[in-house]
Amino acid sequence: MTTRKELLERVVEQIADYREGEIASMGTAHVDKWVRQFAGASQEPILAELGHVFSKTYFTRKTVADFLSEIAVSKELTGGDPKEFWKNVKVLQLQTAGNSQRDMLSIFDKALQNTFGSKIADCGGNAPDTFLYIDDVLFSGGRIRHDVVKWIKEAAPQQAKLAIVTIANHLLGEWRTGKDIAEAAKEAGKSINVTWWRVFQIEDRKAYMTNSDVLRPTMTPADPATAAYVQGLNLEPVFRRPGQVGGLRFFSSENGRALLEQQFLVSGVGVRATCPYLNVYMRPLGNSMMGTTGFGSMIVTYRNCPNNAPLVLWAGNPWYPLFPRKTN
Repeated sequence: MTTRKELLERVVEQIADYREGEIASMGTAHVDKWVRQFAGASQEPILAELGHVFSKTYFTRKTVADFLSEIAVSKELTGGDPKEFWKNVKVLQLQTAGNSQRDMLSIFDKALQNTFGSKIADCGGNAPDTFLYIDDVLFSGGRIRHDVVKWIKEAAPQQAKLAIVTIANHLLGEWRTGKDIAEAAKEAGKSINVTWWRVFQIEDRKAYMTNSDVLRPTMTPADPATAAYVQGLNLEPVFRRPGQVGGLRFFSSENGRALLEQQFLVSGVGVRATCPYLNVYMRPLGNSMMGTTGFGSMIVTYRNCPNNAPLVLWAGNPWYPLFPRKTN
């Protein structure tokens, strides 16, 4: 039987480089302090499930660097001649808020230097025919939509190829982003051919909820405060049918998945009731503009935890967060 110490160590092994150098190390004492906020009988099962989940959904700095190194030499993207290809690519630097794009570009710059001896500054000097936009993860897609639509209106040529590179995309956000980009190009009278490059696509669309890869409860927990919160959404709750762990198999089993959904929802409602800085859209299972229990993503990167993840992972004051989050 796996001991509590071993369960804690496995979680720490997965998330050890989170905000490394910025905050205290992610040791077993830290993880244990966080998990003790849940009911006693659920603590070790939560740790066991997170050990499985984070092995698939937590992106270390090395994982990100390896992905961007693969992008640099991708035959499919570069047409088989990557060194020549990057000479004709303009790498876009559009974000005015946050550091995710800056961090990703820094890693990509090192990948180009290590592979070709060139830098981002050397790319796209002569009438580029391809433009590259890099960010970490697409959740709802709002930031990428804002940046790219603004670029199309103000700076994009009449005809261009646009490659959007991310670690992972949530499918609903990818669809909305692609739709808005296409509409912006049409309104501007421009032809923008968009391609997406990512490690994987995460299913979060309502029509595919049963086989989704995000937290989608099967029922309202038997907890009065949670029942009142769900009722207060003034919407008919939409639950997934039990029995699936999602196409990407982030979850170990139906039982493991349901445990996180139920425990994170109940505790998330409690976090909302005690943390004074949370707005109405910061829902128990993650920030969402839609009137649901929350976005439900379990993706976390070495550099930050998104607010689209469950509140219990990142909220503070007075909740003790597993992933202390930095805001833009």
